[in-house]
Amino acid sequence: MSLIADYGLVLLVLACLFGFFMAWGVGANDVANAMGTSVGSRALTIKQAIIIAMVFEFAGAYLAGGEVTETIKNGIVDANMISPNLMVLGMMSALLAAGTWLLVASTRGWPVSTTHTIVGAVIGFAAVGVSMDAVHWSGVGPIVASWVVTPLLAGIISFCLFVSVQKLIIDTDNPFLNAKRYVPLYMFITGFVISLMTMTKGLKHVGLNLSSTEGFLLSIAIGVLVMLIGIALLSRIHVDVEADKAFHFSSVEKVFAILMIFTACSMAFAHGSNDVANAVGPLAAIVGVIQSGGELAAGEKSIVPGWILLLGALGIVVGLATYGYKVIATIGKEITELTPSRGFAAELAAATTVVSASGLGLPVSTTHTLVGAILGVGLARGIGALNLGMIGKIFLSWIITLPAGAILSIIFFFILRALFGGV
Repeated sequence: MSLIADYGLVLLVLACLFGFFMAWGVGANDVANAMGTSVGSRALTIKQAIIIAMVFEFAGAYLAGGEVTETIKNGIVDANMISPNLMVLGMMSALLAAGTWLLVASTRGWPVSTTHTIVGAVIGFAAVGVSMDAVHWSGVGPIVASWVVTPLLAGIISFCLFVSVQKLIIDTDNPFLNAKRYVPLYMFITGFVISLMTMTKGLKHVGLNLSSTEGFLLSIAIGVLVMLIGIALLSRIHVDVEADKAFHFSSVEKVFAILMIFTACSMAFAHGSNDVANAVGPLAAIVGVIQSGGELAAGEKSIVPGWILLLGALGIVVGLATYGYKVIATIGKEITELTPSRGFAAELAAATTVVSASGLGLPVSTTHTLVGAILGVGLARGIGALNLGMIGKIFLSWIITLPAGAILSIIFFFILRALFGGV
């Protein structure tokens, strides 16, 4: 108790700094994943990607991020077995460890998983610094399983989406005309899927409880609205004869570039709803303990304060703006060659998978999901379309991430314990 009484303000300031650092890492590494397909396929510039990320990442975090934040905050460790002092120092070490690993990975252009990093870090401090029994191993199982299932699921969805694009548009006699005919349907699907998960799951956290029917009808309305906006934008695109001579599908890809704006927004929203929790969850746990004067609200569902979400959202945007370009290059250009039509299939598949997982409260890896989706698109064109060397490097960085987060967390945990009087 004395730790929080003596150093409460210092701990709070440090926790906020570490939380911001972790959010910076999420922005530099993970948001770059979310935007990599859009920038890599030249549907968006870096500046446009940052603006979209600012708006939709924050919206996703605030409207639909509560379920996952609760899992990171209470679902991995048993609060009853950890003293308030150790909980504060442990969550601080987890944030610092995760931020450090993401800094290393981002400087090298590796698209690693912030979810792996923070879950590994939280498990590391709890298992070694407290007790093996302090970890909810039964809660860790579904999280680990989701890391395998989600890339597979996203890969299958993106494969099917891209095959449908090939059949309905690319392999037809008049691809441009068919693109203008069918792309509004894809826009409807994008608006409908993302809003359905938000309406039925996310809005409970801001005090709006909609029934399933109300959520479904509202999602259809949003899907139609997105489709109408898309039709208005598509009406401005005309066949570019000169460009089509150089690249037969140039005009068709312009139609998909419009669609990519919508999928980029939905991907940013999906990412915000799931991965902001990686920075905000541990910080919310720390702030909860300090504000209650050292009481651990075990199992209690507390509303995450708005200012913590704001801090997380700001950190993410700064990270994307300052260091995101390296991972954007890896995702957008070095796995397989992306065009707007391929990027659309990957982004919509990944966004659908991630938002669905957020609704269930599962902290899945956006990185794994998106890379799985891009592999699905690449495979739809044949194994030769994939850069197997780069894929091998990415997989290796994934394997290293969880133990790296855990080891760094243990080191920082013991350093913090020594600094604050060995509690």
